[in-house]
This record gives sequence, structure tokens and C-alpha cells, in this order.
Amino acid sequence: MARILVHVTVGPSDPTKAALAFLVARTVIEEGHQLVLFVAGDGVSLLTAEGAASVQGIGTGKLSEHLEAINAGTAEVYFSGLSAKARNIAPEDIALRGASPGMPNKLVQLTAECDKVISY
Repeated sequence: MARILVHVTVGPSDPTKAALAFLVARTVIEEGHQLVLFVAGDGVSLLTAEGAASVQGIGTGKLSEHLEAINAGTAEVYFSGLSAKARNIAPEDIALRGASPGMPNKLVQLTAECDKVISY
């Protein structure tokens, strides 16, 4: 199976696209692939419990349910430390289990290492 990087920068201002990004990430796991998730920019706002609870897409489901499914899997998860800091989001506020802060060089490294990249 493939190692697939899903890079999310879309935030709560576009709930359908935001929920779709995490639905696709969830589907990577459900289809038996290895998910590598990197969330940056406005997307880090979606990673808090409050942010996740506030987003439901049209036809793309509830973000909170997608995060629960990702937490139940074996995803490798990163969030932009710079994006989180700029939005006053502390690492302990991140709702995804095992998520690590990453800098732009980590995203570049993951992009080079993964078999496929999907970006939202």
C-alpha cells in the first residue's frame, strides 16, 4: 500500500472543503494506506476540539467524526508550529493524538518521502 501525504491549509471559512480534506485523510486509512497528515495555515484552527465541533460540510460530513476516525488509526500527524503560534493555539490544544509541530522543512521532507500528495 502507498504512503500518502494529505496537506491541509483550508480553514473553517470553507467548511465543506475543510471537512472534505479530513474525509479524504480518513479514507486513506480506511483503504489500508499509510496516512501522513500535515496541517498548516488556517487549517490548524480545525485541530482544536472547538474548531472540529464547529465544522460540517455539505455532503462531506462532520469534521469531528473524521478526526475521531483518524485518531483511531495509525496516522503520522504534523501541524505547523508557526501557524498554531500565530493563532494562539498551544500544542496541548491539538485534538489529534500524537500530532507533532513541524516547520516548513518537515513538510518538504515528507513531500519528498511520500508516494503521493493530496493538498487542500
